[in-house]
Amino acid sequence: MKILMVCLGNICRSPLAEGILQHKATLAKLNWCVDSAGTGNYHIGEAPHTLSQKVAALNGIDISKQKARQFVATDMLHFDKIYVMDSENYQNVKKISGSLFDASKTNLLLNEVTPNQNKSVPDPWYDTEKAYHEVFAMISNACDAIINKYAPQSI
Repeated sequence: MKILMVCLGNICRSPLAEGILQHKATLAKLNWCVDSAGTGNYHIGEAPHTLSQKVAALNGIDISKQKARQFVATDMLHFDKIYVMDSENYQNVKKISGSLFDASKTNLLLNEVTPNQNKSVPDPWYDTEKAYHEVFAMISNACDAIINKYAPQSI
C-alpha cells in the first residue's frame, strides 16, 4: 500500500501525517510506504516545521529527515490513496492532477474518522505549540482508522 499525505506547504500537517501513519504501519508490521507533499511550492527542500518535529518527537516519532516537496500530477498514478488535509488541498490536488485525477483514491483525511463530513485538519502554521498537539491528535486518530480499515484482519 502506498499512501500520500497532502497539505499546502508540506511542513506542518502532512509531514506529521506521514510520520504518524508510517510509524503505526511499521508497528502493525504492514509493508506500507507513506509519503507527503504540499500543493504549494513555498518550502521545497525544507525540513518540517520545528513545532511539527517537536510534537512528533514527544510522541516517539522522528520526522526530522523529511524534506518538503510539491505534489505533481503523476503522484496520482504512483499512490493507492491520497489524503488531503482540507477542501482547498483537495481542489488543488484535483487541479494539479488534471486528467490524471482519480476521485476514488483521493479523500480528506478526517473523512476516515467522520465519513462524508469533509472536516479539515486546521493548519497550525501561525498558531501555538498547543495547536500542533491538537493537530497531532486529530491526525493520529485518522491514522488509526486507516490502519483498521486497510490492514489485513487476522482471523
